[in-house]
Amino acid sequence: MIPIAKPYLTKDEAQLAYDTIQSGWVTQGPKVAEFEEKFASYVGSKYAVALSNCTTALHLAMIVTGVQSGDEVICPSMSYIATANSIKYVGATPVFGEVNPETYNLDVNHVESLITDRTKAVLLVHQIGMPADIDAFKVLSEKHNLVLIEDAACAVGASYKGKKIGSHSDIICFSFHPRKVITTGDGGMIATSIEHYHDRIKLLRQHGMSINDQVRHKSTKVLFEEHVEVGYNYRMTDIQASVGIKQIDKLDWIVEERRKIALKYIDSLRDIDCIRLPIEQEGYFSNYQSFSIYLKDHAPISRNELMEKLLENGISSRRGIMTSHREPAYNGEYSNVSLPASEDACDNSIIIPLYIPMDDSDTQKVIDNLRSLLA
Repeated sequence: MIPIAKPYLTKDEAQLAYDTIQSGWVTQGPKVAEFEEKFASYVGSKYAVALSNCTTALHLAMIVTGVQSGDEVICPSMSYIATANSIKYVGATPVFGEVNPETYNLDVNHVESLITDRTKAVLLVHQIGMPADIDAFKVLSEKHNLVLIEDAACAVGASYKGKKIGSHSDIICFSFHPRKVITTGDGGMIATSIEHYHDRIKLLRQHGMSINDQVRHKSTKVLFEEHVEVGYNYRMTDIQASVGIKQIDKLDWIVEERRKIALKYIDSLRDIDCIRLPIEQEGYFSNYQSFSIYLKDHAPISRNELMEKLLENGISSRRGIMTSHREPAYNGEYSNVSLPASEDACDNSIIIPLYIPMDDSDTQKVIDNLRSLLA
């Protein structure tokens, strides 16, 4: 079976994790601090704060930017449900915006039509590694005095107009889940160049504790911490961070290799007129965290039938990106919401295997099967 994805981890990561275990410091400590510094340098932000996962990163981003009960936050429905959930966590209301069917990223004109006097923020997702139009949303946010938060869960290593995702706006959230381009087993990161965001996120991730473990450990005096506000246990471990340090070293190479596979798919499938392939506009540089194919109306087989046929032939696939407003957790509250482009893209697209290292024979098998079933 050719899997849909798998993490690229080697003996290098295993050795660093082993060394950390042997050091005796396995919770949040010096390796987390090193990973944060390395990540900030890579994406071009002043600060980075490591967290337990991207969902907790999004939650803290909501808190530190002032999103609260009664506010509205515009986000895509066509995104993993954690995007909308993070808004709910602070008592605010997700308002679902439509996506551009070619990029699966938010449509700025539709977002503007949704703005009300309750709108506090826009949560902009870089879907499956394809950068959204950050500049357009920065202009929109400034025009309407809104907070812009980037959900870059899938976008580490991607670039927009020559700069890495993580350097364009005030607060950007990343994921290191195993399905992502690099991984720490699980984990997340917030990149920011705003000092008070950085300081408060570090406070909130460790129960609002005024003195962290590393400071207390290094002190030559007895220190007593205070818990200055209600916080959370959203820490990353040093074991995870040691893996992340090595993964960052490999990130550009991993993205380069992923792009080679993606471009082979595009070159080999571009003549099939019943499908739409990813579109990377000038100035946009995708990490191809996933590779999505959209089936047009005249495709000779339905999306679900295609997935079944591929599975029978030993090839895993996944449905198109979910639409949160149609999930049981949301469909009652959002029963009147209609997002035709998002719903169509969700129902008629599939994600095919892409990972490092992927054998040429496996890539060719995916291509041959798609051509046989669709051409």
